[in-house]
Amino acid sequence: MGYIVRSLQQNPELAIFLTLAVGFLIGRVKFGSFSLGIVVGTLLAGVLIGQLDIKVPAIVKTVFFDLFLFTTGYKVGPQFFRGLKRDAIPQVLLTVVLCVTCLLTALASAWLFGYDMGTAAGLLAGAFSESTVIGTAGEAIQRLGLPADEKTALINNIPVAYAVTYLIGTASLVWFLPKIGPKLMGITLREEAERMQSVAGAAELGLGIVSAAKFFDARAYRVCNALLVNKTVAQVEALPEDSRVFVVRIRRGGEIIESTPATVIHQDDVVAILARQETHVRGGSKVGPEVDDKTLLDIPIETVDVIVTQPSMAGRTLQDLGKLESMRGAFLRRFMRAGQEMPITAGSVVDRGDVLQLVGSKPDVDRVAKELGYPDRPTTSTDMVFVGTGIVLGGFVGLLSVTIGNIPLTLTASGGALIMGLVFGWLRSVYPFFGRIPEPAIWIFDTVGLCMFIGVVGLSAGPSFVAGLQKTGISLMLVGLVAALLPHTIGILFGRFVLRMEPLVVLGACAGAGTITAALRAIQDEARSSIPALGYTVPYAIGNILLTAWGPVLIGLMS
Repeated sequence: MGYIVRSLQQNPELAIFLTLAVGFLIGRVKFGSFSLGIVVGTLLAGVLIGQLDIKVPAIVKTVFFDLFLFTTGYKVGPQFFRGLKRDAIPQVLLTVVLCVTCLLTALASAWLFGYDMGTAAGLLAGAFSESTVIGTAGEAIQRLGLPADEKTALINNIPVAYAVTYLIGTASLVWFLPKIGPKLMGITLREEAERMQSVAGAAELGLGIVSAAKFFDARAYRVCNALLVNKTVAQVEALPEDSRVFVVRIRRGGEIIESTPATVIHQDDVVAILARQETHVRGGSKVGPEVDDKTLLDIPIETVDVIVTQPSMAGRTLQDLGKLESMRGAFLRRFMRAGQEMPITAGSVVDRGDVLQLVGSKPDVDRVAKELGYPDRPTTSTDMVFVGTGIVLGGFVGLLSVTIGNIPLTLTASGGALIMGLVFGWLRSVYPFFGRIPEPAIWIFDTVGLCMFIGVVGLSAGPSFVAGLQKTGISLMLVGLVAALLPHTIGILFGRFVLRMEPLVVLGACAGAGTITAALRAIQDEARSSIPALGYTVPYAIGNILLTAWGPVLIGLMS
């Protein structure tokens, strides 16, 4: 045992990886439907292992924290700048109200209960599920003109308060938003979801661009229906009023013809038709008998993610896109925005930076991808020139200081990395020819980067963690509960009765503004609908920025 302790003390990198392993294991443990999550799990593992008095250089956590923040900005950049558009103003206003209430609640709690600035910052980080505050507030405390031991004590108080309030804050909001939120607005969540879905659902089926495109199929039919003979491919494809079908190939005698909209269909031609599975079942016999023609159906099919960059396509609904001749031949399989899957409804609006997963014949998918933007085909390489330059430039910006009322305020180098991540993420959405960060790399930078930072925080705070928890634990749990629920209560009432937003969008926006993805999942599960995600992405982008910035603001105000 002594050998293991000495090895961890003399080689802190081993302690860090042990913390990650134990933390991810703790995070996977479920209590019913609730789990601590890997971030809290890693913090608790770090605190436990930190009892062995592990000394980790502070630069280690800073490096991983900057990488995490840049990646966070990169992911939400397009939606952050979309929030500046007029149609997103209600969601932006709700986010600002909720986030400002969060800051004021933390300040009021610190004043009422005599919390020091470290505990107040931990309360802000935990009750509102924004772990980045741990880093930005800690950096702000380091810049204060206080004795080193006092600064250390304040910084160590942050993860103590975070651990206590995160548990109570997250658990309560995952219950509060889907259960109590609808009651505050006087609605039943599932009935409201059915109402909104029924409006979109009828148009969905008419377009053929719903998620049922996942059951996409290609079949061959011999043309025997006189209504189809001597018609062009474009005329035949326009006949079904409730679905989209595409004639991709034609066998005429012994010859296979690649069809175009102007190709004329003759009696006894064998046509290869692309459509949804249920479209084949419902209407395939109207064309003629189905034929087993493997050669005709040997069509190169591709599924590809397309980043929407064309200004002419941004701002259109899926219904509008489905009617364009230039979209012929491709089916929408998935609709992603800022890492969140969006509902595929006729009225869903496509923005720059959105990712549309298309499926169809390779020539058609290639053509449609060019019309929409940029095909984002899988790759394993990351543009580290882009990442490194962004973090450096962001650091230079973040180190700039502004004095307001004798209070010096700065985003810090880490906050600057977040800001530059937003800018670079937006640039990537507009000019996607550079700055590629594959999804696995994003997971490493984002998840592992944050957990590395949190793990080192736990290791450093370990020796003082238990004493701090005994001092503030019980009262902090109650304060954390109130601090978590009050801003969201105000946000729900403000969004519904002042801004007149749709109830499902209000709940999604509150989950986004509070950066609580688990709450969005709970709302969607309760509503049995993905519509709440429509209100999530813009508030999530702006909420990340505001809550992260509140770290140094809180320290500046309290100092």
